[in-house]
Amino acid sequence: MNNHFQAIILKATGASALFEIGVIQSLWSGYGKIVRYGLKGGTMPSVVVKHVDVSSQGRHPRGWNSDLSHQRKMRSYQVETVWYGQWSHSCDSACRVPACLAFESQGDEVLIVLEDLNASGFPERRSSVTANELANCLVWLANFHATFMNEKPGGLWPTGTYWHLETRPDELLALKDTALKNAAGAIDRKLRNSPFQTVVHGDAKLANFCFSRDGKSVAAVDFQYVGGGCGIKDVAYFIGSCLNEDECQRKEAQLLDVYFLALKAALKSRQKHVDPDAVEQNWRALYPVAWTDFHRFLKGWSPGHWKINSYSERLAREVVAQLHAAEQEIA
Repeated sequence: MNNHFQAIILKATGASALFEIGVIQSLWSGYGKIVRYGLKGGTMPSVVVKHVDVSSQGRHPRGWNSDLSHQRKMRSYQVETVWYGQWSHSCDSACRVPACLAFESQGDEVLIVLEDLNASGFPERRSSVTANELANCLVWLANFHATFMNEKPGGLWPTGTYWHLETRPDELLALKDTALKNAAGAIDRKLRNSPFQTVVHGDAKLANFCFSRDGKSVAAVDFQYVGGGCGIKDVAYFIGSCLNEDECQRKEAQLLDVYFLALKAALKSRQKHVDPDAVEQNWRALYPVAWTDFHRFLKGWSPGHWKINSYSERLAREVVAQLHAAEQEIA
């Protein structure tokens, strides 16, 4: 890291010196890394630094290397700085996110200095979750979506999620499932035409949630694909990141009940001027559509992916058939 960026960290934290504790992870396609730094002096023991350095980029792990892919990633880092600079302060303890201490761009580099959630009581990560932990994440999503209900996503992605159709023409072209390919536009329109739009996290997988030691509290990280949309897209994607196909099918109704109960309470407490029952009716009906939207991306991007299973295929077939029937009625 260059001296200028080191000085920014020291100034933001009031520390006299910093030292690297360890790399948390490398960024996708070698675009930099996320590093935990210890601090000497100042008001906190450590910070997490997201350091984007395009000059160090490597090869995409699944072979998707193109100018469009590069521009999407660079835009995602710009969006994340806007998120932390203009939006994240609206999140309270019910949808906890790390505080942003500083951010700066210089040439091909971006620096985001964040609160270390490990030091703030969220040191645990999960590769699998208990029923209560899964529910706590759904409650986080409900509060997040309620917080930004009917907000225009200024500076963020107009349509959030990294698999959004408009940003993934290459993957659509590669899709071999003709019926799903032909329905892709209608699926996207169905989601965009929901009268209840909010801000979605955009990559709300289990790996992006941080847990307290007892699993009762959660926080979320990684806001590169935050933007507009109906919240059920986050819900479908999150559930798919936690459960296998049998569990997805068996627990679908129960998990949606947990989410919508929390969403209604959050909408009421935040005094949002929407009908909570109407939101539930609309978004619950869109759950299989949102699931199919991600399934469409996945089948084009990585046809052999483990998430392409019988549950996903069944939902997709049902959604495509319903959309086709609706089109026939109009015709």
